[in-house]
Amino acid sequence: MSIVKDIPSAKKPLKRAYVGIFLWFTGRAIQAAAKVDKEVKKEFDNLPDDFTFSLGCLPNGPWMVIGKRNGAVKYLGGNPSQHKVHVRLAIKSVDAAFLILSFQESTALATARNRLITDGEVPYALAVIRILDIVEVYLLPKIIAGLAVKRYPKQWSAGRKLGGRIGIYARTILGI
Repeated sequence: MSIVKDIPSAKKPLKRAYVGIFLWFTGRAIQAAAKVDKEVKKEFDNLPDDFTFSLGCLPNGPWMVIGKRNGAVKYLGGNPSQHKVHVRLAIKSVDAAFLILSFQESTALATARNRLITDGEVPYALAVIRILDIVEVYLLPKIIAGLAVKRYPKQWSAGRKLGGRIGIYARTILGI
């Protein structure tokens, strides 16, 4: 007989669903942004070919996996165990992921509060964070994107923002 009772953590289905949908949409948006935005394309060009990264929640997901094969960036789904992942960004819990992905906490602040684990080479992880920041600027209104990213880009023209948003949203929704 054990004195300590093991209590499993709550499932939190609504937070888990929100995080899963967010990662799915963001994964497809990264694929689209690599075709639409020169800066995202440049970041991916600086990464090695056959490069794969994942972002998700510990202990058991949800995840998004993005890969670069022959210069093309592709959303590879939500199962990192099927791919050789070079950089893994893991958020420690669904609660922490909800804070980050609902823009209550920036990526920089989450890292400072030890909610985000990076597994892989630091320069590649920083490139991934820069890509995520650019995609968040395109996907979100300025007031929310300002909370999500460390520095909101002031030098972007209105045409770049609007044209990029239209291109990224269209490609993300259509899956092209």
